[in-house]
Amino acid sequence: MPVRSIFLAALLFIAAPAAAQQAIQTQMTPEEFKAAGLDKLSADELERLDAWLNRTIQGETAKAVVDAKEKVVEEQRGFATIGSTEPIESRISGEFRGFAKGNEYTLDNGHVWKQVDDSKLSGVRQDNPAVRLNVSVMGSAWYLKVEGYNTRAKVVRIK
Repeated sequence: MPVRSIFLAALLFIAAPAAAQQAIQTQMTPEEFKAAGLDKLSADELERLDAWLNRTIQGETAKAVVDAKEKVVEEQRGFATIGSTEPIESRISGEFRGFAKGNEYTLDNGHVWKQVDDSKLSGVRQDNPAVRLNVSVMGSAWYLKVEGYNTRAKVVRIK
């Protein structure tokens, strides 16, 4: 599913209001209702059970909405203007051999970034170095910096 479609679907889910829970006896067959022993409850007890179920469902729905929003924001970091612009700290998976235009850098968090500028960092060989990605002041470009070096490379997220 394209990034834009995922984002729009998540927004629709997040924006949808939680519907009130139907009374429990309307959600169960008469056999299920009786088998659960709910036929022994008074009308007041059933009303209290329905109220508790509504509060529980609303609370879980609200939590699910927050979790879904956070997941979408985190998964979309670095793609266009979708997602958080907070710095990303991770490690390069495998060996790092310096910067060169066109290089791809796979991070331990699953992101794959491609270098799009001419920054050079030659003669470097490190296994799983720590990296930090920062967004530019204008918020449209990302820069990758390897711990221990001052050179940074302009990158775009490709996965």
